[in-house]
Amino acid sequence: MNKLSIIIPVYYNSETLEALYNDIEKEVLPQLNDYEIVMVDDGSGDSSWEVMNLIAEKDSNVKLIKLSRNFGSHAAIYAGLSYCTGDCATIKAADLQEPSSILIDMYKKWEEGNKVVLAVRSDRKESFSQKLFANLYYWLVRKFAIPKMPKGGFDCYLIDRKVIDVLKCLDEVNSAVTLQILWSGFKTDMIYYVRKKREVGSSKWTLAKKIKLVVDSMIGFSFFPIRFMSVLGIFFTVIAFCWGIWVLIGKMLGRVPVEGWTSLMIIVILSSGMILTTLGILGEYIWRALDASRNRPVFIVDEKNFNCNTSAEENEDS
Repeated sequence: MNKLSIIIPVYYNSETLEALYNDIEKEVLPQLNDYEIVMVDDGSGDSSWEVMNLIAEKDSNVKLIKLSRNFGSHAAIYAGLSYCTGDCATIKAADLQEPSSILIDMYKKWEEGNKVVLAVRSDRKESFSQKLFANLYYWLVRKFAIPKMPKGGFDCYLIDRKVIDVLKCLDEVNSAVTLQILWSGFKTDMIYYVRKKREVGSSKWTLAKKIKLVVDSMIGFSFFPIRFMSVLGIFFTVIAFCWGIWVLIGKMLGRVPVEGWTSLMIIVILSSGMILTTLGILGEYIWRALDASRNRPVFIVDEKNFNCNTSAEENEDS
């Protein structure tokens, strides 16, 4: 009897949790033999934890995990994977923008022998700016990091227990679970759905978090930033060498005028900007190496509420 773990990261979702559970209860649970729902409160400042406990009172198969602060979606998902006990696990956002029926579609694909099933967005009913950023991010990932990234991208997916164990061994900070899954290379299939417009609550996916995701993805899964610095350095070296020869010849022939302050300042400013940019890229690598060397936990659990009769790993600092 196969068991499905449904992991739900929660961050300021008090307004949607009841509706989400009711939808899962109607569309998903009747078609499963065995299941558990693992809700992870990622440091929400609203009443999400209280609502989660009310849901757990209704369903003994609901597990609740509360992190000590906001560690980010990567850590919240990792916490859910660390405590889930299913033969496979799926990630479901709490914002009601994904139809719950896709969980069953992915589960059936898993039963066919696929270790990873991706719910890929065929379209998204969101603003132009949201679509633009998402499409640009997935293009960058396909171009410079993971060529197997689907064109529409994905946030919802199902993974086998073997994949879960691999992710737990990776234990990476400043990373992206979706890219780790694609990087692992297990047999993968896809289903497609249309992402709905958010009707309840407001997104906490800020511009700063989006930029961090791009930086984490590029630095964690691509050599492009370092290669870019090398190519940029070689390019400016060749330009400087050619220009130096031209100036030297002009000087010897007496053709170099006294004027030149403006062009000199442009070169100084341009080269200074290039140096600072490359130092910034190096700094991102160095900071991530330092952060990983500290061996700090990816997440810290503050409270747990496990009503279901299943054993769970008790390592809160995993």
